[in-house]
Amino acid sequence: MPALDRFADLIRRKSEQQNLVARATLNALWQRHFLDSAQLLPLANDQPGTWLDVGTGAGFPGMVVALVIERPVILVEPRRLRADLLRQVAEQEGIAARVTVQQAKVERVTGATASVISARAVASLSDLLQSTAHLADMNTLYLLPKGQSATTEMNEARRRFAGLFHVERSITDPASGIVVAHNVKERR
Repeated sequence: MPALDRFADLIRRKSEQQNLVARATLNALWQRHFLDSAQLLPLANDQPGTWLDVGTGAGFPGMVVALVIERPVILVEPRRLRADLLRQVAEQEGIAARVTVQQAKVERVTGATASVISARAVASLSDLLQSTAHLADMNTLYLLPKGQSATTEMNEARRRFAGLFHVERSITDPASGIVVAHNVKERR
């Protein structure tokens, strides 16, 4: 995976200039960020269509997805320096034709409905479902690493949203979970 190696090197170099990932995690970059991102791929069940990653930050999980599989990916990141970095990676790796970087908050993003929506450490599950509703339909699959609060957040979200929800155990931290949801709609 030379593209991932180049991306890891860039993250390490650029982290000296801007806070891309917590400094304490730089030595565990592959486990803490790359594997943590890549573990979402099998959960997507080869669902075709656009993968939208909210609050991509330094590219986790969205850029990892874009570098590993061939599919359209939209990376939503409001911070200019990080959005610029993501564009640079897409250009250098020759994937800019299928990777779009939107420098905006997700509420301002418009366009096609996403097939998969991911987000890592962005907002509460309920807030995330609300803020992405305009980019989703009943077929959209949500893959949302939520750490140790996964079950609690899922149960809270079920009060406000109907759909099929479950928690998958993270392979990088057995105490953490990934909320998997589809057929999501707000209760009226």
